[in-house]
Amino acid sequence: MRYLVIIRRTGTGYSVDVPDLPGCVATATNVEHARQMIAEAIEMHLDLMQQSGEAIPPPSRSFEFAVDAEADEELCTWVEVEERQAV
Repeated sequence: MRYLVIIRRTGTGYSVDVPDLPGCVATATNVEHARQMIAEAIEMHLDLMQQSGEAIPPPSRSFEFAVDAEADEELCTWVEVEERQAV
């Protein structure tokens, strides 16, 4: 499964969030590490959702994104995670 993520530059590195998974976030010092960290965060988030009996939301194919004129750097990309089986 591919989840779209937003990576934003911060004062100390990068912050990442997943629009389809509110509360699923990660931080890192560079973009590649940010992608790795959010992939791990998504895996854990989905595991916890599955354990608590919550439905796993399918990844969106698109979402609205407005660039923050004050931001140093922002980008959208996707990360690949393992497909989850229904419980």
